Amino acid sequence: MAIELKAEIRNVAGKGAARAIRKNKNIPAVIYGEKKDPTPIEIVGHDFDALVQIPSLRTKLFNITTGAGKEDAMLMDIQYHPVTDRVVHVDFKRIDVKKPVCVSVPVEVINADTSKGLKLGGVLNFAVRKVALVALVDKLPDRIVIDLADLTIGDSVHGSDLVLPEGVSLGLHQAELAFATIGGKMPEEADAKKAAAPAAPAKK
Repeated sequence: MAIELKAEIRNVAGKGAARAIRKNKNIPAVIYGEKKDPTPIEIVGHDFDALVQIPSLRTKLFNITTGAGKEDAMLMDIQYHPVTDRVVHVDFKRIDVKKPVCVSVPVEVINADTSKGLKLGGVLNFAVRKVALVALVDKLPDRIVIDLADLTIGDSVHGSDLVLPEGVSLGLHQAELAFATIGGKMPEEADAKKAAAPAAPAKK
C-alpha cells in the first residue's frame, strides 16, 4: 500500500527560503526523475517525522499530492542536521509503477542459536548486510532472511542462494557475493591437527 503524503510546491528556491521553511518546522524537499524537471516541494515536518519511524521506508511507494496533482515516487535520500539530527532535506525520485526498480534492502540472519556450525564452534562472518533487488515497487520485500539453522562450518550463503519472493530478482553483481559464512575448523580437523603437532621438548 502506498504512503500518502501531502506537499506544497515551493516557488522560491535558495538557502534563505529553505531556512524559512525549517523555521516553520517544515522540511524542504524535491521530486526528480522520469525525464521531468525537478519539483521543489515543502512537506509538513511533523508528518514526515512520523514516517521516518517506518521500517524499510526506502522500499515503499509514496503518493505525493501537490497543487499540480499526484506523483508516484520513492524516497532516495534524507539529510539530517549534524547537531540536532532533525531532518533538513528530503529527496524523492519519480517512478513508473509499471516498471521494475532496483533498491537495496537489508539482509537479516535468523536461528544463530540453533545453527549446526555455530554449535560446533564456528564463527559467523556476516559480511554483506544489504542486497540490491529488482522488482515492481509493490513486490519489493522489506528485507531478505538467511536461515543459519542447517549451515555448518565451511558453509557460505551467496547471493545466488538467497530465497527471494516471486517476481523479485537480484541486482547486478549480487549473485557472487558471499553474504554470510561460517568459518572455523570441524572438531575432528582440530583434533587431528593437535595430535599431529610435535610435542614440546621437555625442560631440563
